[in-house]
Amino acid sequence: MEKFSDQKIVDSWKKNIQPWVTAIREGEIESRLLVTNKAVIDAVLTRAPKSVLDVGCGEGWLVRELERKGIQSMGVDVVPEFIAYAQKQGRGKFKCLSFETLSKEALKEQFDVVVCNFSILGNESVTSLFQKMPTLLNKGGSFIVQTIHPVIACGEEKYEDGWRSGSWKGFSDQFCDPAPWYFRTVETWKGLFIENGFEFLEILEPINPKTGKPASMVFIGTVTRSD
Repeated sequence: MEKFSDQKIVDSWKKNIQPWVTAIREGEIESRLLVTNKAVIDAVLTRAPKSVLDVGCGEGWLVRELERKGIQSMGVDVVPEFIAYAQKQGRGKFKCLSFETLSKEALKEQFDVVVCNFSILGNESVTSLFQKMPTLLNKGGSFIVQTIHPVIACGEEKYEDGWRSGSWKGFSDQFCDPAPWYFRTVETWKGLFIENGFEFLEILEPINPKTGKPASMVFIGTVTRSD
């Protein structure tokens, strides 16, 4: 198998199910506690949705938080063990679906908001996801993507699209085989929204109070129609 591929990302997550569940349950990821969890919840709440779909939901924390706020929420993930764990927690609906098998027909409904919270890491699968996204949204619905900040994450490498090696730096030593990820510039992210029928609305840059630097970048796009 190639060193860099969408499948390698899935394979990595399947090897790190329990460390990830533990990291979320025990609050091991400081940036999430300080900044990014609130950032994605606030971004969803600004749209005042009645229904939300969390794509790449992992163990389901965001779905549970939104359900507590009275928002009907569903989570989908390609890893069956994540879905099984999420279903046992008692809030929200969950289905095991990959980006490739995700569709309005598979879900049997559309949503006011679809959110991807640090779950867009690949190349071809992400392009496919954006292409079908308008069909998953109700008219006037929004697609929210929180991701690593392209400028901060670029490091010493060239600021251009392409595959990068993964790392579990800052995580516990229980993690292994870090997933590769596909780097996109800000303009490329914007292009994905615009080329797929979204009216581009907002770019947010949540700031980490400890470092004074952006902890992430949040993109919000909307559609004026539904399919």
